[in-house]
Amino acid sequence: MMISKLVSAFNSAASSKTANDSDFRRRSTRVKRRRAGLVAIALLAAVTMHPGPAYAAENDAVRVWNERAIVTLVNGHGAGTPGVQFAPPVAMIHLAIVQGAVYDAVNAIKGGHAPYLKGLKAATSASKGAAAATAAHHVLIGLVDQAPVAGTLTPAVKTAIKARLDQEYTDSLAEISPGQAKAKGIEVGAAAAAAMLANRAGDGRFGAPGFPVGSAPGQWRPVPPPHGPAANNDPNGWVRNVRPFTLPSSEYFHTPGPYALTSTDYAADFNEVKALGVATGSTRTADQTVLANWSAPHPAPTLYAAMRQVAASKGLTITEQARFHAMTSMTGADSLINCWAEKAHWLFWRPTTAIQLAADDGNAATEADANWTALGSVPPYPDEPSGANCVYSGVMNAAKAFFGSDAAEFDLTNAVASRHYTSFTAVIPDMIEARMLLGIHFRRPDVNGAMLGRRVAEYVDANFFNCGPPGQCRQEGRE
Repeated sequence: MMISKLVSAFNSAASSKTANDSDFRRRSTRVKRRRAGLVAIALLAAVTMHPGPAYAAENDAVRVWNERAIVTLVNGHGAGTPGVQFAPPVAMIHLAIVQGAVYDAVNAIKGGHAPYLKGLKAATSASKGAAAATAAHHVLIGLVDQAPVAGTLTPAVKTAIKARLDQEYTDSLAEISPGQAKAKGIEVGAAAAAAMLANRAGDGRFGAPGFPVGSAPGQWRPVPPPHGPAANNDPNGWVRNVRPFTLPSSEYFHTPGPYALTSTDYAADFNEVKALGVATGSTRTADQTVLANWSAPHPAPTLYAAMRQVAASKGLTITEQARFHAMTSMTGADSLINCWAEKAHWLFWRPTTAIQLAADDGNAATEADANWTALGSVPPYPDEPSGANCVYSGVMNAAKAFFGSDAAEFDLTNAVASRHYTSFTAVIPDMIEARMLLGIHFRRPDVNGAMLGRRVAEYVDANFFNCGPPGQCRQEGRE
């Protein structure tokens, strides 16, 4: 628009003619010079007003490395892009380690919010993209190194994963202009990664497996194959002993627990899942079956594809993205750690066991079916509370707290189905219903898991990632 106005001004000047040809030629020469100068000024102004696009790695490093972290932590050992194939609670704990380091690195530059780990300093001129990429890469390399070699996760697979991460890191840095800003970003990213890895050393990861096995009515015991997994006592039972990221202890919040076996509430839950969650002969509708199966895949890829979608649609800056992913992932991780501690506390049986052994539960309103099997594969750990509901509720309530609003447009998509939502908390009743329909939970543990996740999100929002020092959040800016 500026250029066209200046050209119009030139045309008006050029159209003013004089009867004197020599005077006209002199004026024409002056106008041509004036035109060249005005166009040059206009072009300079246009460049100043509308700068060219920044490097992709500078703007998108948090998003890109969140996706790469999910791939690294969740993908199978033999996948085209191999990963360490961590189970849901293990993957979420390690994702929180990555995102915490990314947050501290980016926030140290100009975030204005309280750091997760104190003591990190950075120049305000440092590249946030280089900081985020470096923090994520260095932490992921450390976590791959820490992953126990077992089964198909061989040293060769771990070497291949790290080689891919190294190449992706090289590619990310190549997109950022060389100079002091890049060097300073790399420096603070490396410092954040080192601090986070040191902080999480000896935190209880990869400890003793399994849960205590009971034999009395109501007590959990494994469901053997083919209805349960081959490793039918949780190899990741150590999750309950991991030091939380934000909570004072792994048993900080307690659920009300399961209903008493002799209660009418227990009988109602029992008969509901018996009718709706059975593998064959169920009263489920076709839509309910899709909902049930949609809830079964690993939650981390589904959740974080949606969180990246939300971050993009709401126009979050790189600094805001770093805080958003740290807040949601740490809430999800602590929800699961607390959830696993509650599972160990209650040690409540799964519907498959409960229905097959109902003759022993002391409740006249429940009837045994020795051949009853769930629609879904029964997880190798106790029922109360529901892990899926702990993590989905934790992440969704953390996202709601981050924005100060429940409104958001996003999709939760996996290989089974895609579901569209217009608010964060609308996901929660669907997940409560879905896990019961899958036949692997009574409704009560689903509700209790969702409640636990919400309480963890509220705790994190009240105590972490806030303005620090007070009033400095304005520094975050809108890069």
